Amino acid sequence: MPKQFLAQYLPYSQTGSFSKIVLDYVDCSKDLKEFYEHEVNLDGIKASIKKRKQFTTNRQLLVDQLKVQYKNLSGCDEVKANIDMLSKENTFTICTAHQPNIFTGHLYFIYKILHTIKIAGNLKKLLPEYDFIPVFFMGSEDADLNELDHVTVDGKKYKWETKQKGAVGRMKIDDKLIQLIDAISGRVTVEKYGHEIIEVLRNCFKKNSTIEEATFLLVHHLFQNYGLVVLLPDNPAYKKELHSIFEDDLFNNTPSEIVSKTSKKLLKKYKVQAHPREINLFYLKDDIRNRIVEVKDRFVVHNTDLVFTKEELQNELNQFPERFSPNVILRGLFQEIILPNIAFAGGGGELAYWLELKDLFTHYKAPFPVLILRNSFLLIEEKCKKLMQKLNIEPTELFKGQENLLNKIVTKQSNHPLQLENEKVKIEGVYLEIKNIVNAIDSTLGQHTEALQQRTLKTLSALEKKMLRVEKRKFTDTKNQLSKIFNSLFTEGTLQERTENFILYYAKWGSGFLDTIYENSLTLEQKFCVIEE
Repeated sequence: MPKQFLAQYLPYSQTGSFSKIVLDYVDCSKDLKEFYEHEVNLDGIKASIKKRKQFTTNRQLLVDQLKVQYKNLSGCDEVKANIDMLSKENTFTICTAHQPNIFTGHLYFIYKILHTIKIAGNLKKLLPEYDFIPVFFMGSEDADLNELDHVTVDGKKYKWETKQKGAVGRMKIDDKLIQLIDAISGRVTVEKYGHEIIEVLRNCFKKNSTIEEATFLLVHHLFQNYGLVVLLPDNPAYKKELHSIFEDDLFNNTPSEIVSKTSKKLLKKYKVQAHPREINLFYLKDDIRNRIVEVKDRFVVHNTDLVFTKEELQNELNQFPERFSPNVILRGLFQEIILPNIAFAGGGGELAYWLELKDLFTHYKAPFPVLILRNSFLLIEEKCKKLMQKLNIEPTELFKGQENLLNKIVTKQSNHPLQLENEKVKIEGVYLEIKNIVNAIDSTLGQHTEALQQRTLKTLSALEKKMLRVEKRKFTDTKNQLSKIFNSLFTEGTLQERTENFILYYAKWGSGFLDTIYENSLTLEQKFCVIEE
């Protein structure tokens, strides 16, 4: 597969698909300097390593828990070697994170992991005195089922209908989820590697196992040859490491105060991604993952009958740390305390909320990682590429939008002139002569003539639009071909990577799909990649 594909890179600003805060971050805008610690370059990585060395990470705990997590898996020597390496003080992690969307959800789930792997490998070449381990931190405690319960394959949405509640990672795989695999199978098994990927899904998503277990097995299967370590944070041993911070959040609301101040500063120029609550912990038990709210002198688990006194909640935290689940405000801190991490690769939304957290890290004396915008790709398959060639469309033009491209093609191919530029110039000349005449009589007549000119030019511009609209009706085939291109590349009107799943691409190209994304992944350069078949 690698030999069949051609990659080209362009600035994120040219795609029209990223927020102002993301574009400013990539461009190192001075407006954001105070909200992060290290720039995205090798010097930033070195500075991050230096800070990390000054922070004590419980490496033995991390290694021990990972070994328990992987003990029943065979044939993952590279992963297990990487786990052992984490006990060494000159080993650091490069991390990305995501919730356990069924069957990985969107394409960017795959992209961010491969980006993390690529960064780790590249840094080892640049800084051979250190070792760098790629880590996937699974957000399996997320309870937003509406965000995680569906997957889109070849433009068709497949949704898991379940009445289960609580953390999605703890939900059980049932007959309805297995039936989704059967439904997807009908589409992908006609492809060369379709049976292979369906068999992988069946082996990972087995009835009565949890979503967390199944996602762990799937991610491990896909990336074990790259040495990726998957970390499952729904673990009491890890949460004990955050005991004092959880306690401070519950009883002093310190994180809320700190992040609120940072958010107010950020809000002066940008939209704020995450909003802290007074308490930024959920209560996590069985099928409950609900936020904890202080009401007078009691602590209530929202939408349940659970109520604690301060002493009871303190005892609960002491005895059962696993029952406390951090929200978005504390999740990053949790990650960075249990991992010897130096860099985090995340999407635009993730980077936006991380930019609210620097002061929180400073308060708890935790090292703030290098924030790297994850790689983004647009995959143009051969059928789509041929249509583009037929219409003489360059890949970079796709981001101008379907209607703008159609206008360009019609204007270029029409047998009639659709713009009245020469006529506008002539009219301006006529009005100039009129102004010279009327100004000699009264200057106010000149102003009136100027207004008439602008009105005439505006009317001609409206006429041009009508001429184009009428002419476009003759280009039905072109319009239909453009629709096929955009439906393929921009499902639901947004970037392909934000809707489509990886399954169909794997079905077509096998593990070569992963290899191609890896080969064309940048590391610290932060550019958008278009890959053409």
